[in-house]
Amino acid sequence: MGGFFAVASKENCVLDLFFGTDYHSHLGTRRAGMAVHGPEGFNRAIHNIQNSPFRTKFERDVEELDGNIGIGCISDFDPQPLLVHSHLGSFAITCVGKINNAEELMQECFEKGFSHFLEMSNGNINQTEIVAALINQKESIVEGLKFVQEMINGSMTVLVMTDKGVYCSRDRLGRTPVILGKKEGAYCASFESFAYLNLGYDHLKDLGPAEIVYMTPEGVETVSEPGEEMKICSFLWVYYGYPTSTYEGVNVEEMRYACGRMLARRDKDNVHPDSVAGVPDSGIAHAVGYANESGIPFARPFIKYTPTWPRSFMPTTQSQRNLIAKMKLIPVDGLIRDKKLLLIDDSIVRGTQLRETTEFLYHSGAKEVHIRPACPPLVYGCKFLNFSRSSSELDLITRRIIQEREGANPSDEVLQNYADPDSQNYAEMVEEIRKRLNFTSLRFHRLDDLVESIGLPKCKLCTYCWDGRE
Repeated sequence: MGGFFAVASKENCVLDLFFGTDYHSHLGTRRAGMAVHGPEGFNRAIHNIQNSPFRTKFERDVEELDGNIGIGCISDFDPQPLLVHSHLGSFAITCVGKINNAEELMQECFEKGFSHFLEMSNGNINQTEIVAALINQKESIVEGLKFVQEMINGSMTVLVMTDKGVYCSRDRLGRTPVILGKKEGAYCASFESFAYLNLGYDHLKDLGPAEIVYMTPEGVETVSEPGEEMKICSFLWVYYGYPTSTYEGVNVEEMRYACGRMLARRDKDNVHPDSVAGVPDSGIAHAVGYANESGIPFARPFIKYTPTWPRSFMPTTQSQRNLIAKMKLIPVDGLIRDKKLLLIDDSIVRGTQLRETTEFLYHSGAKEVHIRPACPPLVYGCKFLNFSRSSSELDLITRRIIQEREGANPSDEVLQNYADPDSQNYAEMVEEIRKRLNFTSLRFHRLDDLVESIGLPKCKLCTYCWDGRE
């Protein structure tokens, strides 16, 4: 995924930029960066955050950077912000999203005289550099940002910092948020709405889909009006969003309580566990909602040990992640042994970690382990935001089961049938997942219930990973 923070202030903005960016550490795992413009012009710092948190890596930079305008980012893949010098002048740029047609866009740039792109150590091209190349094909930054929205297949939210202010461009269908805050003498732009609260900013506005604003220390000007159509990512509420964040007026924590309530209503009189628990951390609020609705006590049968392995800098390899996920859950024997447990996790992707968690509970003496994922089965890989680290749709346990049943290339009609919670194929797929992962019972959140839990019209939500509808 990735996150960003930007400040335009009449005073030095580095501390605000540092803390505001740090508050996005849950959204990325590999790279982070800050760029500022001040008395000495543009300055930048980028660090690898795979093995230590943002805060530790950038503390020294806070003392060295100086400027009243800045942008910062947390990134899963690309080192950024980039510093660019072009016919549009000098600027810094950072972005969040995914480009599906990168090769096609690079070829078009070559045909128009663009000489080269710098290759990263993994052989890929930094997608932020591609975005900058598209912007530089136009006669103004605003026209360039509109061109980016038009040309990119996928999703791309962009911040461009000049020596006077910051252009903030929300992606064409608003799949990711851009939220503005203000305080005396300063304005900020943030992915997460909570990131500026402790810095003294009040909420100013949420940008609409495709809206572009220009933010300076004196104010915020809309330079391109928002579009009508929105497809904000539903998974922000289910998993990625921090509990204190609010998107489109809907708070993450409240949505998760509502999700748990609806799971409990579907479960009424079907199971009789001794307690309800959430897989730390994202499953906890869902479990609270379930417990409040059902009257079954909420408990924490295991506690996550976070001092050395919080999510913000988890390892990038699957085998290491599985090991760390196991090592950081510490059992509470008295809440597990001889107990029937109902466990809520945000989702099932590969199923590896949840299977190991279930085996861990059985090994600790649990009688039953009932699993209630807080979203429907993931049938399609995300092609807009990189919310999953899966490199192939066959990493999804659902797709492996479907392939075994239907062959290597099932049609979209077949996939739609498996995504339908009222179909026989869906029921058989869920039962196969239950058996493979050794759950006592398994019931996924239904998509219609999920949409109701969020409270926005379905037409304004991206639900592609569950139903394949763009």
